[in-house]
Amino acid sequence: SEHLPQIGIASGSQSKVSVFDSGPEMAESQVTVAPVITSKLSVKAPEFYPAGYSQSFNQSFADSSFEDRYDSYLTLAEYVQDFLNHLTEQPGCFETEVEQFAETLNGWVTADEALQELVELIYQQATSVPNFSYIGARLCNYLSHHLTISPQSGNFRQLLLQRCRTEYENRDEATRGDEITRKQFHAFVLFLAELYLNLEIKGTKGQVMRAEILQEGLRELLNALFSNPVDSNLICAVKLLKLTGSVLEDAWKEKGKNDMEEVIQRIENVVLDANCSRDVKHMLLKLVELRSSNWGRVHGTSPHTEATPENDPNYFMNEPTFYTSDGVPFTAADPDYQEKYQELLEREDLFPEYEENGTDLSGPGDQYFDDIDDEMDPEIEEAYEKFCLESEHKRKQ
Repeated sequence: SEHLPQIGIASGSQSKVSVFDSGPEMAESQVTVAPVITSKLSVKAPEFYPAGYSQSFNQSFADSSFEDRYDSYLTLAEYVQDFLNHLTEQPGCFETEVEQFAETLNGWVTADEALQELVELIYQQATSVPNFSYIGARLCNYLSHHLTISPQSGNFRQLLLQRCRTEYENRDEATRGDEITRKQFHAFVLFLAELYLNLEIKGTKGQVMRAEILQEGLRELLNALFSNPVDSNLICAVKLLKLTGSVLEDAWKEKGKNDMEEVIQRIENVVLDANCSRDVKHMLLKLVELRSSNWGRVHGTSPHTEATPENDPNYFMNEPTFYTSDGVPFTAADPDYQEKYQELLEREDLFPEYEENGTDLSGPGDQYFDDIDDEMDPEIEEAYEKFCLESEHKRKQ
């Protein structure tokens, strides 16, 4: 036993250790140890990182101080692109790092050209990287309120909307283009939808509102998609309406417009006339169903009022059920409830040692209760069976 702690056995070794009977021979027992193979592969090797992972950028963000973060970058484009990739891989870092990112940009973006370049980088990331449109829209909203540069060519938000307008004006050609062109256009449509939901604009009275120009733009984009009802365009329209349908309809109703009714009518016409696939038609019908259910929203109930049998049809729904001496059920909804309930109380007086919930207070060995037969009275048993049959019948109805 004194020798055992000094024996090293390789992890995962298949060698066997033989231990004989206790005695002096134990000290001389032989142990076979497999040779240990040492890997020369570093734990920081590229093989251990997922595809697209920017190791240098994430390491610099983890280890360096804020003041030194952008010193190693030669250009603004390099710094911004690395940060956008970082957000793509770790969107949960947005809240904790966007403030410092904006502060860095305020020290770097001091000319019109730099601001234009920043807008283009964010736009390209939001329309070319899957699932970045939401984070990209949030980033655009934050920068529109926290970037200090405001040149004559326009501030960040104005330049961003101008960039979106370029794609918007080509909507008719894009919906009729080849597959790659349509795919790029659909990415732009969904990014614009996220901008409509996330871009906050302060009104003249300080109130926060959405960009009305984007609201009108989305309406025209829907028209363009439905004008060329191929499968990919229709799927994009469905995604757009699932994302913004409830907000758009509320905004249109506030202006007294029935634009959403026109959109739904157009969808129904597409289902009837267009040569789209069966799956896409099913998606469109599901969208119409979603809108008929108020986009799946559940509104709060009306202000609380005291429920009474007159104003609440379900007033007696949760009332307890009692039984007469004949086994006939009754509730507070019965006209002769008071009379039957009084009879029930009088019958309970015959069993003073039982609480209202049926708990036996008599203790063990009570002669009277020990002699009670467990079998039902024939009349009660018949009434009980009748009650069960009626309940089952009502449940099936």
